[in-house]
Amino acid sequence: MSRSRAADAAALTGERRMEVYHELLAAAPEEAEGVLRRWWCEAMLDIDPAGDRLTAAALDGTLPTTEVADIVGRRLEAGLPGE
Repeated sequence: MSRSRAADAAALTGERRMEVYHELLAAAPEEAEGVLRRWWCEAMLDIDPAGDRLTAAALDGTLPTTEVADIVGRRLEAGLPGE
């Protein structure tokens, strides 16, 4: 899914879709990108069959994490940009 207001809203249920628009309209211009990023993540979890499990694991602190430095290192080893 592309990260746009329309795509975010289309992936969410009616009530949550209205929350996106409400938050976006209430946000200062410099906050709009942050609002869109958060709702894009929400939309991705909503359409992911494992979304509920991932959310629960994140909330209870059992979601596996990876250090950014490890990811950058793997990218560099693979010949990909690291920044």
